[in-house]
Amino acid sequence: MPGETIAIAADHGGVELKVILKEDLADLGYEVLDLGTDGPDSVDYPDFAETLIGAIRDGRAARGVLICGSGIGMSIAANRHREIRAALVHDNLSARLARQHNDANVLVMGGRFIGPEVARDCLRAFLTTEFDGGRHERRVAKMS
Repeated sequence: MPGETIAIAADHGGVELKVILKEDLADLGYEVLDLGTDGPDSVDYPDFAETLIGAIRDGRAARGVLICGSGIGMSIAANRHREIRAALVHDNLSARLARQHNDANVLVMGGRFIGPEVARDCLRAFLTTEFDGGRHERRVAKMS
């Protein structure tokens, strides 16, 4: 919901897409907490995932967006924490289902795998889709 704070972070493989999505978040009325990186120099994706998770854990952000080259590393790093449900998505449907069925609170994308328009579509689906609850609540609770 506009007005909420969304944290965003990327490694060098996702920095270009991060810049685009950061602008989109601001244009949609979200407060954006940019946690880096800001350039093409090689960095370690687990460091940025940990920083974003810390922002969610301490209440500085309600949800997050992580981007690395493939999205796989960020997903693995983020999902090590029980309060995080990070979903690696590749299209609108996977982003929508991540929210509807899994109550994902972190959207993960591969900056080298999807283009800006698909990423924007995924972001919109992630931001506007509600968790269905019901039969899914029991499953999500087992992960948290």
